Amino acid sequence: MRTLVLRQPLAANPPKASIPIPNPPRISSSMEAAGRKRRKVCPTMEQKAQKKTATEASRAAEEEKVKKRTAVKASARQCHREEMESGSTLGDIEDFSADEAQRIRAALLRWYDVHRRVLPWRTASSGDIRGNGEEGKEVDQERAYAVWVSEVMLQQTRVQTVIAYYNRWMDKWPTVHHLASASQEEVNEMWAGLGYYRRARFLLEGAKSIVQEGEFPRTASELRKVRGIGDYTAGAIASIAFNEAVPVVDGNVVRVISRLKAISANPKKSTTVKGIWKLASQLVDPLRPGDSNQAMMELGATMCSTTSPGCSACPISEACLALSLSRSSGSTDVTDYPSKAAKTKQRHDFAAVCVVQLTEGSDEESLRGRNNNDMLLLVKRPEEGLLAGLWEFPTVLLDEEVMDVGTRRKIVDKYLKELFHTDLKEICNVILRENVGKYVHIFSHIRLHMHVELLILKLKGGLRQFSENIQCTSAWKCVDGKSMENMGLTSGVRKVYNMIQDYKKKQLLQCPMLSRRKKCKSSI
Repeated sequence: MRTLVLRQPLAANPPKASIPIPNPPRISSSMEAAGRKRRKVCPTMEQKAQKKTATEASRAAEEEKVKKRTAVKASARQCHREEMESGSTLGDIEDFSADEAQRIRAALLRWYDVHRRVLPWRTASSGDIRGNGEEGKEVDQERAYAVWVSEVMLQQTRVQTVIAYYNRWMDKWPTVHHLASASQEEVNEMWAGLGYYRRARFLLEGAKSIVQEGEFPRTASELRKVRGIGDYTAGAIASIAFNEAVPVVDGNVVRVISRLKAISANPKKSTTVKGIWKLASQLVDPLRPGDSNQAMMELGATMCSTTSPGCSACPISEACLALSLSRSSGSTDVTDYPSKAAKTKQRHDFAAVCVVQLTEGSDEESLRGRNNNDMLLLVKRPEEGLLAGLWEFPTVLLDEEVMDVGTRRKIVDKYLKELFHTDLKEICNVILRENVGKYVHIFSHIRLHMHVELLILKLKGGLRQFSENIQCTSAWKCVDGKSMENMGLTSGVRKVYNMIQDYKKKQLLQCPMLSRRKKCKSSI
């Protein structure tokens, strides 16, 4: 018996089997907050561009402000320069009123009494005895001499450098009478290194004339009659040593007064200088003229400096017009006064310098510097002109900068032949002739380019016969190494001497065989 199974009819579109899908994870509120925070921290590219544009605009605006301020200052300074170049005078500058002058004097002296530097010439120029009897007169003379020497030394030389020179000078020549008995060569040697050697010559000539007259002149007008004593030095001696109420104007005083009155005129122009002397005379304290003048110079040297004035601590800042203008206007600085005068362009000169070493020993001894009898040749400069009367190595000025070694040596050989009035080939053999190097010595108005060479000559007949045969004149002399070390040489000659010593140590002593091979042919 069959069993029938009833089946359901097939649907037209049977349902697909469903795949179970897991429930998506739920995002917590804290994670959503963190996402929002990240979106805030990480700006979009558009926001970055906007921020960059705003920053650049702000920077450009600030730079424009700086440019405007700079342009205003530059314009003001240009006006000052134009006034200077046009030769503006002090006609519109008012004198110090009596009350104003009194306040400035009192403030300066109070400051000076506390802050003045202790200097040897101030000790010598201090004291209460002033012209009372013979003792007072002698003290005045000593004080005047000390002030004179110190003020001449201080011209264009730093105080710290002058102290040692002053002390050595006064130890050797404590009075004007001692100085008057010195020779020019002794004075030059003592002065060596201070520069401007004409000042030393004038000191000696002035001392001789003062001793001849019998005593120091006591007034500025009489002091100016002494050779080498000008308005500044006369005012310093008269006011400090003899208590005369006269002004002293140096570069420091020019700077202080120019700032007190905001003077923009050319400080080198004669009318400006005359006007500043007039203003300075109004500030001299009649009871303490020496201290008053020194206080003004001290203020300019220590506080009212060229580039970094200490206006906040200045005792007379309330009277300073330049400071007032700088505070009220962004276009002016205190350092704009006095106006900067155009510097004179330095001249370039060129010279061949030949250090001549005369020896009678062996080649090796001369090269190694073991022969103590070796001599160096020095030549005296003319009595007039630059470095008048001073000693130097044989030096010949050249017409041009570019000149070959051979041409320079021919010029030097000709010079030596004329100096000795003989042909050196007959009495000397060349041991060595080498270029040592080039040195540029700077004067105030000249840059001297020196081509330095070493020439070692062996004398055929010895140093004694050389001295006997050669016509000796005051134009040259031979000195040994020890004398060279102790001589008062100019800084330029000393530099050349040190170059030679260094050359021998580094080149000749290390390679003696090389030095023999490099003997140079000379036209001597």
